[in-house]
Amino acid sequence: MVNFRRVLLVSGEIYHIYNRGIERRTIFSNKREYQRALDTINYYRFSNLPVRLSHFFGMKNNRRKEIIDNFKETEVTIIAYCLMPNHFHLMLKQEKENGISKFIANICNSYSKYFNTKKTRSGPLFQGPFKAVRVETNEQLLHLSRYVHLNPVSSFLIKETELDDYEWSSLPEYIKFTDRKIVDPALVLNQFKNKEEYRLFVHNQIQYAQELEKVKHLTLEEV
Repeated sequence: MVNFRRVLLVSGEIYHIYNRGIERRTIFSNKREYQRALDTINYYRFSNLPVRLSHFFGMKNNRRKEIIDNFKETEVTIIAYCLMPNHFHLMLKQEKENGISKFIANICNSYSKYFNTKKTRSGPLFQGPFKAVRVETNEQLLHLSRYVHLNPVSSFLIKETELDDYEWSSLPEYIKFTDRKIVDPALVLNQFKNKEEYRLFVHNQIQYAQELEKVKHLTLEEV
């Protein structure tokens, strides 16, 4: 078994990152919490941020725009993501040294403070250090992207017919025209003729079941 605590996070490499609520508790229970998590992920992927997200939200619109206009360098490139009621999946390319560790620490700390304030609770929200594994081949990259995007269906949260519209994953950014621009899907999508071909790839349950064994060691959930 891979010792995930010893995975070396190297700039330029791609990793599957996973974490869940402590004691498997629900960490996203309504649309506002999901949206806050996405805002947190989108904000902290950038480098050299002048203020914490909570302060950013308290600013006037013109000042927010000034900050956003200066967003250039990133700690990570987000290739895919999926938020589930009690856990999250991220496919990340590390852009800077310690970028993934810094990014995950920021989003977990920021969201935990938000959650604890709203719920009038204290203590850790996430189950210890995040788990990570490096994506070693292009084949793993493609099938892992599908695994991440299929998570709401494979976990019986939604029906397959609802998958394309599941707004808490990056799949809509892959297959639709959307204003949300959190991920860079090019590394995956450029290997398909068009968005529809990728959509069919994701929905191909039979092929997915056959290929699942190839990424079983990447899924992290049983660790």
